Amino acid sequence: MARRKHSSIDRTDRRILRILEMDGRIANVELARQVNLSPTPCLERVRRLEREGVITGYAARLAPDRISRGMTVFVEVRLDHTTAQAFDNFRSAVDALADVIDCYLVAGDFDYLLKLQVADVADYRLFMYESLPKLPDVLHTRSYIVVEQLKGNAPLIRV
Repeated sequence: MARRKHSSIDRTDRRILRILEMDGRIANVELARQVNLSPTPCLERVRRLEREGVITGYAARLAPDRISRGMTVFVEVRLDHTTAQAFDNFRSAVDALADVIDCYLVAGDFDYLLKLQVADVADYRLFMYESLPKLPDVLHTRSYIVVEQLKGNAPLIRV
């Protein structure tokens, strides 16, 4: 896998990114005011950051409990085989599961960490009985039900 070239991000870019992380819907005129630029150069910077892949998109943050997804579960997954084919098969199967909102290939005692967002324990049990057994090459799993989220969606940029 080729390494991605990092763009040069100056202090003004960092301030723009920090503001956009907090409010992706901010008007360009207001963003420009907050970073002490005129609107045109500010918009040019935002577009450059988008082109360079620093900004990958814009999205609304949803309240999981308001859309019947109020329970978070992390699942450690250890595969039976750690071959390229096993990883590809697992990746494809996980991609099709709507309850899995994040999936990480990790180094350590297990191979993958899944983050699920489900309605409740009954919904999680359904995932455990119907979806998890269908995942290929799974040797072992261990689950953790989140009792309380102390921090989430923290900004990546610190100015």
